[in-house]
Amino acid sequence: MRISRPNARRRAALFAAASLVAASASAGAAELDAIKEKAKTCAACHGEGGISQIANTPSLAGQPDQFTQWQLVYFRAGNRKHEQMTPVAADLSDAEIRNLGAYFAALAPPKAAEAPDTDPALTKRGAKVAALKNCASCHRDNYTGQLAIARLAGQREDYLLKSLRDYKSGARSGGGVAAMPSAVYGLTDDDLKALAHYIARLR
Repeated sequence: MRISRPNARRRAALFAAASLVAASASAGAAELDAIKEKAKTCAACHGEGGISQIANTPSLAGQPDQFTQWQLVYFRAGNRKHEQMTPVAADLSDAEIRNLGAYFAALAPPKAAEAPDTDPALTKRGAKVAALKNCASCHRDNYTGQLAIARLAGQREDYLLKSLRDYKSGARSGGGVAAMPSAVYGLTDDDLKALAHYIARLR
């Protein structure tokens, strides 16, 4: 039985489409493997699954996609400096930065500390400071972050305190905006400790 020309064309088109889908899937799998390999470098400091086990080192799991991307861009450009991160980010391509942002955003975020609160009074003071400075207006009510704004819930307390101190001292800028330096302006170091203590325990 002879195949009519329209049917032959349709089959050729379907075959071409199927080949394109297969090629895209193969490329996607290869890209995912490459980004997982790249993320192994991150795990050395930021922990397996993006959950840090090292003091003063942030967890990356569950961070908003754009936040991770922008931090890597700042490190790569030299706007944000760090002994380990600056050389790591220096050779990242735009595509790798986008992929790493998506990769860490998809990981399950760290949970808040389950141990009993050793200093409820400090937690209460931290909650008052957070309300005074309206932290939730940017980081959201549940402190999960959004867009280019960091997730704070479940983050290491020591890292939160380090970041707050760095913003206050000017060692770290707000990534081109004055939001964080302005937010910590006028706070004492005890206020910063209370704020870090409170946020790290948010569930």
